[in-house]
Amino acid sequence: MKELRKFDKVVNLAKTRGFIFPSSDIYGGLNSIYDYGPLGTELKNNLKKAWFDFMLARRDVVGLDSAILMHPQIWKASGHLDGFSDPLVDCKKCKSRFRADHLLEKKGIKPTFGKDNTPNMSDVKCPECGGELTEVRQFNLMFKTFMGPLEDSANQIYLRPETAQGIYVNFLNVLNSLRLKIPFGIAQIGKAFRNEITPGNFIFRMREFEQMEMQYFVHPDKTKDAFEKWQNLRMDWYKSLGIDPKNLRFREHAKDELAHYAKKALDIEYNFAFSENETFKELEGIHHRGDWDLSQHQKYSQQKLTVKDENNKEYIPNVIETSGGVDRATLAFLMEAYTEIDGGRTTTTESSKEKEVVLKLDKRLAPIKIAIFPLSKKTDLMAKAIEIYDSLATKYRLTYDETGSIGKRYRRQDEIGTPYCVTVDFDTLGNNLVTVRDRDTMKQDHINISELAAYFQEKFK
Repeated sequence: MKELRKFDKVVNLAKTRGFIFPSSDIYGGLNSIYDYGPLGTELKNNLKKAWFDFMLARRDVVGLDSAILMHPQIWKASGHLDGFSDPLVDCKKCKSRFRADHLLEKKGIKPTFGKDNTPNMSDVKCPECGGELTEVRQFNLMFKTFMGPLEDSANQIYLRPETAQGIYVNFLNVLNSLRLKIPFGIAQIGKAFRNEITPGNFIFRMREFEQMEMQYFVHPDKTKDAFEKWQNLRMDWYKSLGIDPKNLRFREHAKDELAHYAKKALDIEYNFAFSENETFKELEGIHHRGDWDLSQHQKYSQQKLTVKDENNKEYIPNVIETSGGVDRATLAFLMEAYTEIDGGRTTTTESSKEKEVVLKLDKRLAPIKIAIFPLSKKTDLMAKAIEIYDSLATKYRLTYDETGSIGKRYRRQDEIGTPYCVTVDFDTLGNNLVTVRDRDTMKQDHINISELAAYFQEKFK
């Protein structure tokens, strides 16, 4: 039997252990739409908190939460109405639809699509049935809806395809209300929507997703230093949360790959290993957007979006953007943390287990920080365990488990990434000592209940 890919194992774990479920599951699901379960919600929230804490710890970055529904002229100004599209092909035989660039990537061919450049796809066949494909055409990715009771063109608006434009149109509001000076950044996390032709690879590419973006406004003469600073800061952030440097890399975009707004673009890529030809894929983009966005919004809104330098000369700030996906980052951290130990783990005798799974998430990301176990279902042990649970619950996400052997309970917590397990045994009732077991080392400490708060404060600092 063929060994499952690590990616498939992570997907199975996520679905069975309460991280991520197919959306609308009882109705058969909805293609590439997912709901985050109890553990996935905690993991994603911890990830978002880590990102916002990283950004707002800086003196030159502030936060924002802009609306999903925006004035339709914003998308005209930004170029999304005219140019936000992907190359689409159809199978003439089975009628399946695909992104042409993805089909080329799977064959190991670097795709380059542009207004005047369409690669030869005559040798590419439908991956579903082997049928012939249609000519490449462009497909706009924005979801349309209507505001108000009438469904006509005058009331047509769009679900935002990115969060960045909400930052640009609030540039002056933030600048003036907080009396900021260039350079400074505006960071936000929010939902975005793209009517992807071929979403897939679990939560890597979805039609509804969450972005974490920061737009750094800087003098045109300072863009080089700002770009280098942010590319290194963002790479270091992923490493600081446990991703092995060998699974990360930078990839600079060639000139023919650059988006219409970009002067320079660099991807932080992670080795997702979706297939033999799909290994390193984009995790986050660092973009030098020049003054494109503010210039366009100044033109279309007729509002000045300039600032003055030290010589009182007006200029439009340039933008260095960091744009990452919350869902992609969640998948990357799950992939990185997933560890299998053949034969299981033991410190005393040779194990007879076939395989043991440990999710070695960074403590800051782990959905459950501490599990509390009574050794058995004896009333006094359970009461003491619940007492400990209640004493720690206001500070940490906890779980309580009284079912199964201690070994099985440890394994369950290892699989979901819980860093510590606290066991209340019969000796606890006499000496007030509990056993604290570490997920990664399996080392056990005997700690007085009165010292648990200080113990975990040190562990999670």
